[in-house]
Amino acid sequence: MHAQHTVLFYVNDPQASAHFYERALGLATLELSPGFGLLKLNDATLLGLWSRSGVLPEPHAAPGAGEIGLQLADNAAIDRQHQAWVEAGVTVLQPPQQMDFGYTCTAADPDGHRIRVFTM
Repeated sequence: MHAQHTVLFYVNDPQASAHFYERALGLATLELSPGFGLLKLNDATLLGLWSRSGVLPEPHAAPGAGEIGLQLADNAAIDRQHQAWVEAGVTVLQPPQQMDFGYTCTAADPDGHRIRVFTM
């Protein structure tokens, strides 16, 4: 099956979350309503922001139990993203550092979902 990929985060306020992702990652909002926001990560992947109160079946995992990983071109791109997050007031959970899989930095959105940028 060939399908476009959508990552869904359950959020308290889809409109506020969409604004956060526009600012924090420079994403374009494709759809926005009180209950759902949809942003374009790339040509094959979308990010859906679904109001937690409207999700069925009801979710049980807490924000931060998983993360979205965005592979960037090189270490300098990670450092630039980190600086952009700091300047935008984004909560940085992990400053840039080398780990077993590569160079990485992790932030959190307003609901506590993790955003990891990395290079291999």
